[in-house]
Amino acid sequence: MSFTGKASYSAGADLPELVEDVSDIIGIVSPFEVPLLAHLGDSKRSALSTVHEWIEDTLLANVGRINQGSFSPDPETASSMAVDDAGVFRVGDLVRPGNSSEVMLVGAVVPGSNQIGVIRGYGGTVAATLADNMALTILGNAALEGDVAPEVRFTNRVRRSNHTQIFTSSIDVSGSLQASRAYGISDEVDYQKQERMRELLRDLENCVINGVSPISSAQGSGTVRRSMNGIIHSIETNAFAPGQGGIPDGDGGGNDELNEAVINAALKSIWDQSSGSVDTIVVGGAQKRKINGFATGSRAYLPEDQTFSDMISVYESDFGVCRVVMSRWVPSDSVLLLDSSRISVMPMQGRSFQYKPLAATGDSVSGQVIGEYTVEFKNENAHGMITGLGV
Repeated sequence: MSFTGKASYSAGADLPELVEDVSDIIGIVSPFEVPLLAHLGDSKRSALSTVHEWIEDTLLANVGRINQGSFSPDPETASSMAVDDAGVFRVGDLVRPGNSSEVMLVGAVVPGSNQIGVIRGYGGTVAATLADNMALTILGNAALEGDVAPEVRFTNRVRRSNHTQIFTSSIDVSGSLQASRAYGISDEVDYQKQERMRELLRDLENCVINGVSPISSAQGSGTVRRSMNGIIHSIETNAFAPGQGGIPDGDGGGNDELNEAVINAALKSIWDQSSGSVDTIVVGGAQKRKINGFATGSRAYLPEDQTFSDMISVYESDFGVCRVVMSRWVPSDSVLLLDSSRISVMPMQGRSFQYKPLAATGDSVSGQVIGEYTVEFKNENAHGMITGLGV
């Protein structure tokens, strides 16, 4: 072919050898990351039924509370009092009221009346002023030498449960499309498998955080879909809000912003009534920025520093060293305080995410990506949640 002098911009039908310039890389901008699932890791066990159960137990309580508004003859000398539950106490218990230095000796427990009799100022301690709802902490029991064995007391183990939830998505690729050449794709069916898998993993993390079971027929039926309870709907004991339950309101002036005082008060409340060690803080973007701001006033840089760092990935307090995980599926006004050792996201046996080919009914390749999962959320009072925060 002779030289024509034509340029690429003047090419047309006379230069059919020019081809389209299309990159073989397909860009996906939709969010599909699963940071909480990655942090928790794969479960070491599988669920064996659509109803997954586990067993929890507690120790005998060593704290009771006064349930009495007035005392006779007065709060400093009263030798009997009503309590929430007299079954917590035994004769011979050494009891400290509130945060005082007094120690009382339980001399009588009146069955069926929730009344106890005590010896005030035991061992020369100074009698405290008693008040309604004051905590009575049992230091221990002083048994008599040679005495008979005490009455047997025990706690009842409790079964907890969650249901499995099926996650599925379909694939259908025509024979012509599968045989065609496409930019960036060598196999259309494999590409669709990857896309649907990303979507289902994204949905699994969302349900692990926000999922809820139906009120009735939780097992599911032909008309009721079976779903699992997520973390947020499983936390009952330690559900906090600024300005309530001993949690400060942020700055003391009605501002519900997340700060160290708020998060430490919640961590302390969890520590006070459980042996759980919170090691994970899960937040959305808005609250993650508030946590990053904890260190704003103490950052220092040298003149030669050229990188500004504004991120906190680990928060260490008196009540635990916590990895801070940012998940876009946590509500913007909420913070989750979790003990990750007590949480498992487990598949039903043989039902982890997989591709299942379906019978062809025409000139196409059909299948579905399917998986069935549940959340084992042990000892809900070892976890906590703060809601109602400013964003």
